[in-house]
Amino acid sequence: MDPEFITYQKFNEIALANELAELLEEHSVIYLVEEDSLTFNPSFALNDELSKDYAVKIKAKDFEQVNELLKQQANENFGEVEKDYYLFDFTDDELKDVVVKADKWSAFDVQLARKLLAERGKAVSDSEIADIEEKRIEELKEPEPSQLTWVILGYLIAIGSLAMPFFISIIGLFIGWYLKSSKKTLPNGERVYEYSERDRWHGAVMFYISVVALILSVIYRVTREIN
Repeated sequence: MDPEFITYQKFNEIALANELAELLEEHSVIYLVEEDSLTFNPSFALNDELSKDYAVKIKAKDFEQVNELLKQQANENFGEVEKDYYLFDFTDDELKDVVVKADKWSAFDVQLARKLLAERGKAVSDSEIADIEEKRIEELKEPEPSQLTWVILGYLIAIGSLAMPFFISIIGLFIGWYLKSSKKTLPNGERVYEYSERDRWHGAVMFYISVVALILSVIYRVTREIN
């Protein structure tokens, strides 16, 4: 079985997703482009393009290669940048922040930030970049802060669902599953749990409470129908 495809980048325009897809195809990187409709569309309009995301997915082993491809592409496109591009107004510290938190910026912005720093006599070497990327990966591996509010709410819903309508069990089931299973993708393609071990434990407990509540709810409904 092939390794699972992981979302590398999401776009709100299919044209942008296709640009990345073309680069991947050019370098024989296997990929998928999937359309995701947003969960809630305020306009309630059918086929609303603004309510869609387009995810470009690749295999985890290809993340580093694609990162390098985008860096190379960015370096080739410097000549096309407009003189009023917003990064030109960034301070040295702001440009360094772009480099340090590269996962929050486009590859073009990161490479341009490095170029601007070099022109200002504040060049960041490749070895420094390697150290920055390694430290950033370790930082991103850290779980999210304690989800106490969601834990309390999840328990209230899960326990309350023992005596409440069917759909309440579904809500508790979802909250529990999300807390115990949610993962995030690191810039190197590694997948790690989003929440702490303690929060995941609580999520598992409320998930199974909700499962029991759901089963009891179904049994109650079937029994009532029979009688």
